[in-house]
Amino acid sequence: MMGRAATPRVQAIDVVRGLAMVIMALDHIREFWCPTPMRPEDVTQASAPLFFTRWITHFCAPTFVFLAGVSIFLYQQKRASRSQVSQFLLKRGLWLLGLEIVVINFLLQWGYNLIVLEVIWVLGWGMLVLAGLIWVPRWLTAALALAFLAGHNLLPPIQPVTGANVGWALLHNTPFVLKLDWLPPPVLVAYSFGPWVAVMAAGYVIGPWFLAPLAQRTRRLRTAGVGLLVLFVALRATNWYGELAPWSVQPRGPLYSALSFVNITKYPPSLLFLSLTLGVALVLLSVAEGAPGRLSRWLQTYGRVPLFYFLLHFCLISGGAFIWTTLAFGKAINLSFAAVKDWPAAYHPSLLRAYVVWVVVVGLLYWPCRWYQGYKQRHSYWWLSYL
Repeated sequence: MMGRAATPRVQAIDVVRGLAMVIMALDHIREFWCPTPMRPEDVTQASAPLFFTRWITHFCAPTFVFLAGVSIFLYQQKRASRSQVSQFLLKRGLWLLGLEIVVINFLLQWGYNLIVLEVIWVLGWGMLVLAGLIWVPRWLTAALALAFLAGHNLLPPIQPVTGANVGWALLHNTPFVLKLDWLPPPVLVAYSFGPWVAVMAAGYVIGPWFLAPLAQRTRRLRTAGVGLLVLFVALRATNWYGELAPWSVQPRGPLYSALSFVNITKYPPSLLFLSLTLGVALVLLSVAEGAPGRLSRWLQTYGRVPLFYFLLHFCLISGGAFIWTTLAFGKAINLSFAAVKDWPAAYHPSLLRAYVVWVVVVGLLYWPCRWYQGYKQRHSYWWLSYL
């Protein structure tokens, strides 16, 4: 098999995506290795370190989905026809939907007692939708994405979700459970796909910025990023619009009042959630191109093989938790999905344990990801486009 021809990559995309994926592993490790009785985002109960450990990972999904849209645009520039791109997006979107249901769910739960639909699910839907949107004028895609991102907070959540309104709930809603006659396990829709598809479409729309001269690209990314952060501060300070949960002064002190200010809604992602997270992502993209040093090269290794990293990190985290709980408590127990009352008496949450496991997992992933990156560069098998 002949080697794949070298193609230029945008370093900033790989660096920022790699950073998001490294931080993402911390959240998944926390859920498997350090679940807590209270929600980490509950500023009335959670400690500041626990809150921060969860909050910092909010930046991962929006960044990952947004950059997927940018990457689709850049992929389109390398293909002869939109028809070819559209067909690929249809196939890869369906592949991701199947991957979420069959593989990711097993790794999450060690079985199929519940079907959970999360970020890979919305990536799949985003590709299916973009398979059609690449045929319409870019200004129309931009208008649709902007209208949904800015306006979806006007839509009330649907409770309860029934067969009559499930389509609308899949488009925009807080997490909900579906019980389908033809599917034995219940389905938890954690990510309603509407806002996330709009995020991917927004990434696709600004894709041409990454073909512009570096100085122009940097200026555009920085201006857009700072603009989103200013919007976040202005709207959040007034509690006027864009967030379901208003911030408030906390009796626990100024620190927790500040945490309340940045405590924003991910399910579904509010306008302020996306303003903050994508604002930071755009600023990082404006400074990451050409960044020298070992850290930049290390992050690029992960950012160039995102799906391979995603699957492998879940194997390590989930498999490691299976072994740890078996040795520690005499039986394997999935603490992430078990009810608090079913936790072993000897179990105690430990953020130190979570951070140690995080360092170990991310370190172990480096060499497989580096190998796979080289393998993809040397080969052009069709299936490499799907992993």
